[in-house]
Amino acid sequence: MRRSIRLIVDPTTCEGRGLCAELFPERITLDRWGYPIVSGEDIPADLFEHARRAALQCPQLALHLVEDGV
Repeated sequence: MRRSIRLIVDPTTCEGRGLCAELFPERITLDRWGYPIVSGEDIPADLFEHARRAALQCPQLALHLVEDGV
């Protein structure tokens, strides 16, 4: 079984500061109010550390890495 890792945002926790998009622009953009739009794509191995850093640096801890079985 192959595992995939995705980044998700908890919209009820997020305050729209935009730090995540600065740290991980490969998969996160901001809407017009500054809230993240997270790509639903799997995080490839070469971008995993960037995704992890963005999740850990989120001031509200609104970003989460989740592992799915595929």
